[in-house]
Amino acid sequence: MTELDLAWTLPAPALLGIAAAAIGLLLILIIRLRLHAFVALVVVSVITALASGIRPADLVTVLYEGFGSTLASVALLVGLGAMLGRMLELSGGAEVLTDRLIGIFGEKRAPLALGVTSLLFGFPIFFDAGLVVMLPIIFTVARRLGGSLLLYAMPAAMAFSAMHIFVPPHPGPVAASGLLGADVGLVLICGLIIAIPAWYLCGYLYGLFIGKRIEVPVPTILSSGSSADFSDFRSTPRLGSVIVLLVLPLVLISFNTGLGFAAEAGWVDPESTPVTVLRMLGETPIALLITVLTAMWLLGWRQRKGRSLVESVVDSALGPVCSIVLITGAGGMFGGVLRASGIGDSIADTLAAFGLPVIVAGFVIAAIVRVAQGSATVALTTAAALMQPIVVGSPDFSSLQVVAIVLSLAAGSVVASHVNDSGFWLVSRFFGMDTKTTLKTWTVGQTLLGLVGFALSLVLYAVAGLL
Repeated sequence: MTELDLAWTLPAPALLGIAAAAIGLLLILIIRLRLHAFVALVVVSVITALASGIRPADLVTVLYEGFGSTLASVALLVGLGAMLGRMLELSGGAEVLTDRLIGIFGEKRAPLALGVTSLLFGFPIFFDAGLVVMLPIIFTVARRLGGSLLLYAMPAAMAFSAMHIFVPPHPGPVAASGLLGADVGLVLICGLIIAIPAWYLCGYLYGLFIGKRIEVPVPTILSSGSSADFSDFRSTPRLGSVIVLLVLPLVLISFNTGLGFAAEAGWVDPESTPVTVLRMLGETPIALLITVLTAMWLLGWRQRKGRSLVESVVDSALGPVCSIVLITGAGGMFGGVLRASGIGDSIADTLAAFGLPVIVAGFVIAAIVRVAQGSATVALTTAAALMQPIVVGSPDFSSLQVVAIVLSLAAGSVVASHVNDSGFWLVSRFFGMDTKTTLKTWTVGQTLLGLVGFALSLVLYAVAGLL
């Protein structure tokens, strides 16, 4: 978001009041007045922008930037991921993998199996891309075994979130490590030590708990319309073909994230042709595009399915996800308005002057900036930038303590995903949950993940102080 010359600059308490009022108004419009989420997000974004001092002449530019920057990352992933999911669903591929997972782990451990699989996939794959790829498997398991979708979806979604927040080579922890001078390799090891137990408590056990209390039916978004219309596409592919389609984006994206990590460490030349080509192939949209084309061949053309049938199948995937794309983009617009107004920066600067212990101050700043403007990455980098003068070069902190501080910032940045976070709307719409149910489930789960992650980072910090 480009920096703006605001019509007026308000103090931090007033900006925080505007943010709180905007969020409250949005919830009233959506939950009480039943206004469509997309329209409500646009209306509240406009009101918030004007109230916080953004000039009328800049208003549409700010809205476009927030909306467009979110769509740039989300629309391609959701569209390509929906195509892949539709082909896996209609071909019987998702059912084949579900049979094998249940055969290996048993019905009672199916949520654990989905969660562990998502942890492995989540190492190189970003949250939104990983979730989209896993959705057809999650939905098929949920239909087969019955019960609330949350029993199966929450462990998987929280696994992707935990890996994305705490573990390099994901961008948040890598950026914070660079700002605070932490050893990225040590952050990776300690991030895993924190992410796995945090996921087990807040993803797996919490998923079982909430899944038994809130009934969420399996949505039809990947199987919209009558499957009989595409019965000719069903071929019950081999397990190996399904695994190839799930592992292929994992391998390709690993080229990008792994080589990016290696370049940061100085192990490879980031400008060399092989590295740049492999990293291009590993960019998430390119990796998913290659996977979709491979799926068309493996599940369609190789099975002697007509090209018009394959085209119809992938085309049928796009209509149901249009609403998800627009609402997620509008959520990014709302968060972009809050960032452009300076709400997050103003609050962070105020909190930095409170004199809290560094590891506590970093967590609190990251958490409040996250709640105020929605983006976990912005919250993490903002908190890290504010802590940088205190931490970098200070003899008061060992290398392990600096790692613990990085992870505490990461924990703060995941707290309370709500209506100004585009990821909130992605989960809400893909899981078929209304706003109130998403707040009761996903927002609570993300907050627990942040609190448990912070507690574990405090333990790490204390242990490092004794060494």
